[in-house]
Order: sequence, then structure tokens, then C-alpha cells
Amino acid sequence: MTKKLLLTLTLAVFVSVGSACGAPQGSGDGGGNGGDGGGGGEEDFITDLQLGTGSVGGVYFPLGQEMATIFTDNIDVEGFNVSSVETGASVDNLAAIARGELQLGIAQNNTAQDAVAGEGEFEGAAVENAGWMGQLYPEAISIITLESTGIETIEDLEGQRVAIGPPGGATRAAAELVLTAAGLEEGDYQAFEEDFGTAQTRLQDGNLDASIEVVGVPSASISELQAVTGEVRLVPLDEEAITEIEETSGYGEYEISADAYEFLDEPVPTASAFSTLFGSTTQVSEDLGYEITKTLYENADDITLAQSEFITPEDALLGQGDLPLHPGAERYFEEEGITGE
Repeated sequence: MTKKLLLTLTLAVFVSVGSACGAPQGSGDGGGNGGDGGGGGEEDFITDLQLGTGSVGGVYFPLGQEMATIFTDNIDVEGFNVSSVETGASVDNLAAIARGELQLGIAQNNTAQDAVAGEGEFEGAAVENAGWMGQLYPEAISIITLESTGIETIEDLEGQRVAIGPPGGATRAAAELVLTAAGLEEGDYQAFEEDFGTAQTRLQDGNLDASIEVVGVPSASISELQAVTGEVRLVPLDEEAITEIEETSGYGEYEISADAYEFLDEPVPTASAFSTLFGSTTQVSEDLGYEITKTLYENADDITLAQSEFITPEDALLGQGDLPLHPGAERYFEEEGITGE
């Protein structure tokens, strides 16, 4: 059974069961994790929240941990708590919000576009209760290899052992975009469904030739890989590949600057999307959503990761497009005079 079909069936079953149960609006008692709550159906506001992150080797995981701590330490609401949860990232987080299993989640804006429209991995299972709470940072498609592999272009990935990201993350779709742009089809390379940490360990050990990852810039794990191996190379996307990716996805042209990593001698052209915080509109109330959004942007300086410099009110709506705002976030943005214009 494919990941897309499994996701569709899971969401379909959830919607069916949720409709049959018909939980009353506002029935949440302020506790629990929402596993049997309204999810994408009726309102069931709670205060004990779970925040979906990503795999250990990426930026989502440590960022989510720090955000959860900031929320818990600064929001004074009875029974309020946020726990970060390791997940498969964007797709998993949005699907779990729809099912009522997560109340907050980090996801790429282009993946969210598919979720809301019921397209891509969400075909036939549109997510109706995920509200935009703010842009976090740009995420670049990073094609990581070692100089000893001889890989210099995306076409060189033919016949190689390539990590395409774990199931449930936006990296999988990005990897397919890159490989398709290189004219490669399934079978032209050996695909490995690895999380970022495992992929980079396999690169280091010589059991993998390249890893396609969508991560914040700079990525601590890439810097660590360089520290261990001393021979990391980021494979650039050429202009033709970038154009094709832009035309077939929500990614936009992006350049990893030469000063992003010590081992770079020149910028690396690629494409990027925006990492974004989403909140359940059926399990996170407007008032609590307002507090979470306000706390995020007023305490971003407390985040130790390099990505914190991008978490600013001025950039909060970058990449939003027509994605729906969480009512609490919308109130905060209006109060601060923040618009997407």
C-alpha cells in the first residue's frame, strides 16, 4: 500500500468516525492530548498540547523542542503545556493535526498548500483545520555528498545510493523533484528512506553516496558531517533544474550563501520553501492561539539555533499565500499591523 493511499484511507476513516461521534462544540476539558478529540471536525479546545517536529537529524526536531519550552515557560494559562514530538515532519504533522493527534506542527508552506487543497500526498483527504501561525525560516533543498564520491551534478546521481528522506516528510517530494529534473526515474538510482541523522551517518561510513534533504540554512548536522569527514560537497542545481522545480512545486529559487558553511568557496544555487508553524483550529482556541503566536515572536531571541534570526514579525506571513490563518494568529498579526503585502 502506498504512502499516499494509506494517508487517504486513514484520514477518510477519521472523518467518518468523527462525524458519527459528533462531539459537542467546546467539550474539551483543558486536558488530554486530543487523540480522541474533534480533530478536523467539531471544536474540542484543550490546553495540554503536542507539537509535531521532524526527525532527529533535521532542524525541526531541536527547534520544536526549544519552541515547546518557550511556550510552556511564558504562557500563563491553567493546565497549559506543550510537548514536542518526533515525527516524519511536514506531511505527518499536518495529517496528525487533521486527526486530532497533534495540536501544533511544523510544516513547509508548499506541503500545506497541498494539504488544504487535497492534492499530492493529501489527494482526496484535504486538511480543513490547520491554521497558519507564522513563518519560521527558509528551507533549502540541500543535496549532500562527499568529494570522494565524484558527484558534482544532479545528473551524477544516476546509479548512486541516494537518501530521499523518511516517509511522511516534505523531503520525499523534494527529492523526487530533484531527481526528475535530472532526468532520473525510479530504478535509475538506489533509493533509501532514511531520516537525516541516519543518512549522514551512512554517508560518513561510505554506505551512501548522497542525501537529499530540505533543511534550514545553516544546518548544524551538515557542519558536523564536515567536521567529521572534512570533505562535504553541496551539489548545485542548474538554472534549468531550478526552473522546472519552480514550475512544478511551491519551491522558489534560493542561494545558499558562501558564508553559510566554512567549507563553501562560492554560493550554491538551489530552491527553497518556508518552514511554518501550524495550529489546529479545532483544538487550539483563538485566545490560546493568540498567546502562542505572540510568545513565539516576542521570545524568538531565546532560541539558540541559527534559524532564530529569521523568526521575526516582519517575515511572519512570508509564503502564506492563500493558506488560512489560525484565528488567534490573525488577531495578533492585525494587532501588530502585520500584513502579507
